Amino acid sequence: MSEERMTPEQFDKRHNMKVATDVLIYTVREQTPAVSGTLPEKKLQLLMIKRKNDPFKGQWAIPGGAVENNEDVDTAAYRELKEETDIDNVYIEQLYAWGKSDRDPRSKQFPQNRSVSVSYIALVDSSKLNVQAGDDAADAKWFSVECDVKENLLTENEVIYGKERLYNITLSHQEDGENIVCTARVSVKKMLEGSTLHTKREILASSGIAFDHAQIIQYSLERLKSETELTNIAFNLMPELFTIEELQGVYEVLLGKKIVPSSFHTQVVEVDKLVLATNEFKTADLHQSSQLYKFNHQWFLKNL
Repeated sequence: MSEERMTPEQFDKRHNMKVATDVLIYTVREQTPAVSGTLPEKKLQLLMIKRKNDPFKGQWAIPGGAVENNEDVDTAAYRELKEETDIDNVYIEQLYAWGKSDRDPRSKQFPQNRSVSVSYIALVDSSKLNVQAGDDAADAKWFSVECDVKENLLTENEVIYGKERLYNITLSHQEDGENIVCTARVSVKKMLEGSTLHTKREILASSGIAFDHAQIIQYSLERLKSETELTNIAFNLMPELFTIEELQGVYEVLLGKKIVPSSFHTQVVEVDKLVLATNEFKTADLHQSSQLYKFNHQWFLKNL
């Protein structure tokens, strides 16, 4: 039956579905070293909330919730973020929409509870945030993110038709005697059928992470890496003035790899002209100081 011929009641019954939002807030923070006397290590961290209610009560989830009938999706994302974490002063960007019919277990009993979630991502300076659990969450904490990736070729009759990447994700929170660890294993297959590339994502295992959020986290890490390579997103974590060494440290965390200092300096200062030198210096001790730089806003304007 075409939509033009449906009565309002028929339309509601056939198309009754919830829309939700999930907001991934990433930062780079110094983690207290396991061995006393060693320097703190910078870690990529993700803000997670502890679910107060079923389903997945007590498990950890990305902040988010349902869109109200009278609000825009972007507005709902900001509202849910405020309600669950007390954060309301960050810029967020739409990431992807997730719509598997069984992604919310409540839809099995009540089909009208099926939900499509629009995910968002932000990279922020956590020192400027006052994070606390709101009315909809039992707790809110920063989790360090570790992701180990293994790659396999997909073959059939000795013919390569794609690749599979296996992401082993570990989220850990260690503070004030607490030790919380959540894990997940996500498969991402990219297969060529004729001249068309198909991507299939699947959660193979998940412990402590609610809903399909392990899959959302995996995709966000993928996007975060590419955004770091192509845009100025890393500067959301930097103060107004910084040393090249401080900027390189943030890039290494976001990209998950070490960078040759001389190559990084040449790239951001001379080739890309991402930063501009100032006449100010940061003194580490009586015998050593480093020149301070600032983000080049003209680079941003040229690359709009």
